[in-house]
Amino acid sequence: MLFLRSRARQVTPKGFPSPFNTGAPNINYNPRGTSTSSRSHVIRFRKVGRRTAYAAGALGTLWFVDKEFNASAVARNFRTLWTCAMITLDYKINFQLQKADRIPQLHERVADRMYNLFTSNGGLYIKIGQAIGANAPLMPRPMQDRFARLFDDAPQIPYSSILSVFRSEFGRPPAGPDGVFEEFEEKAIASASVAQVHRAKLKSGECVAVKVQKPDVSKQIEWDLGAFRMVMWMFENWIFDLPVYFAVDFINNHLRQELDFVQEAQNASVTAAFIAAEPRLAGKVHIPKVYPEYSTKKVLTAEWIDGVRLSDRPSIRTLMGEEDPTAAPSILVYPSLEGIRLKGGVKSIMQVMVELFSAQMFSWGWVHCDPHPGNIIIRPHPSDPRRPQLVLLDHGLYVRVRESFRREYATLWRGLLAADWNAIENVARSWGIGSPDLFASATLMRPVGYRNNHEKEEVEALNEYERSVRMKAKLKGLLLDTDKMPKELIFLGRNMRIVQGNNQSLGSPVNRIKITGYWASRSLTTSSNFTFTQRAEEYWRYLAFRGIMFSLDVVFWASKVRQWVRRALGMSSMGFEDELERTMRGIAKSTLGVDIAPGIFEG
Repeated sequence: MLFLRSRARQVTPKGFPSPFNTGAPNINYNPRGTSTSSRSHVIRFRKVGRRTAYAAGALGTLWFVDKEFNASAVARNFRTLWTCAMITLDYKINFQLQKADRIPQLHERVADRMYNLFTSNGGLYIKIGQAIGANAPLMPRPMQDRFARLFDDAPQIPYSSILSVFRSEFGRPPAGPDGVFEEFEEKAIASASVAQVHRAKLKSGECVAVKVQKPDVSKQIEWDLGAFRMVMWMFENWIFDLPVYFAVDFINNHLRQELDFVQEAQNASVTAAFIAAEPRLAGKVHIPKVYPEYSTKKVLTAEWIDGVRLSDRPSIRTLMGEEDPTAAPSILVYPSLEGIRLKGGVKSIMQVMVELFSAQMFSWGWVHCDPHPGNIIIRPHPSDPRRPQLVLLDHGLYVRVRESFRREYATLWRGLLAADWNAIENVARSWGIGSPDLFASATLMRPVGYRNNHEKEEVEALNEYERSVRMKAKLKGLLLDTDKMPKELIFLGRNMRIVQGNNQSLGSPVNRIKITGYWASRSLTTSSNFTFTQRAEEYWRYLAFRGIMFSLDVVFWASKVRQWVRRALGMSSMGFEDELERTMRGIAKSTLGVDIAPGIFEG
């Protein structure tokens, strides 16, 4: 028995408990010769690998779902938040007095990040960037340069996507035996950030322009506007410490309206009715007819217009018979316009344009907020082919101006031109504006000498950090009470700047300030609530104002003479708007320390 027990102990494998041994096993046993601690590391590595693979798979699935079913809205928001976090961190670390010499490089980095964010995300981000860019002259020079390149264009989406929009909106394809149109060109003639335009033909034979909203936009809109809200809050509270968040709701609401093509069709109809009722504009301005039976919230069908866009300046001059003999000959886009020369020159079309947008602001209280030169076409008048007619496109973004604000805005303009400092100060203070002189200059887009204006401070000797701090303090003093400030000023200011740029780009053929001032002053005589005495007083002010405007005419024609002399001597021919811009740039530099880029006000 002892022998057997001894043999059993011998044949029991090492590391395993013997049936005759009730003690603990030998934990050092490893048949492969590796240590237990190494094996534990392997097990942990495998667990980490599996978890990493699961996480990667989950993230990949989320990315795919977000891309295919949510138009990459989450990814776009993540890109936005990451970019803003980098900008915030960069400013917190590097915007310091001891690093003043490196602040220009800081502005360059931030400008590049913002520009790359807007262009990478595309869609509504372009519109948001343009809304921010409306105040580009108050931004550092690199940001001015980047925002000036933020054009509303984008690659075309494939025809398959257009087909899906039509099936969703109409239940049938754009063309074909059961199609909406007789013919539909699959290749778009223009593509912007939120929509693209195709040429089509109705079954009645009329040519039409079909604006189709890109499918991703409706999925992205609330995400994008939410990100915009967050970014503006961060800019106000973390980065720039400037009041910018107050305008978010107003901008968001109007951007939402711009994506509703039924609303756009209604806007076009309202504008056409205003023009028809205004003798000074009727026949001179045309709004393309909209076909409601072929339009929905995502598809807008309107009359096709053959003409030259104002953005094509050489062709505009050719059409108006003002070719530059030193320039290469211009080829008009449409063969039907070849050889046609219209009367009046570029002065006639700019006169109509300034009157149109002045009427919107001061008479109708109904303002088109995107009058850039790509949205304006010049064509021969249908009933008189020798006269030009201005065609206004893209009626998605309008601002309806309250009657009280319209009168205050007109009073401000008349006060600016008549040097009525009490009127200027009263309006500015009622809007929560703390620096009436600075605000007046920005509104008029020309320098205004305010009677209490302190002597301009010399800022050339200041470093970049000190200039930025000074500018921030002055802007805070300008916007004292943002709750009182009319939000309409955001879009009206943009409208004013673009109209100025349009006039400037064609050599300042008209006195824009005088025309706008006349409409402002005349509108104050039209209130239906006036007594006879009040109306008589307003007409007297209007007549006096016309006399005051003679001095502005003298300044304008002196500028035209200087322009003619410079052109005759082969020098650069600066127009009236160019001279105003140069003076405004000098004032911005000396009072705010802001370096405004040349041409920043161009449309």
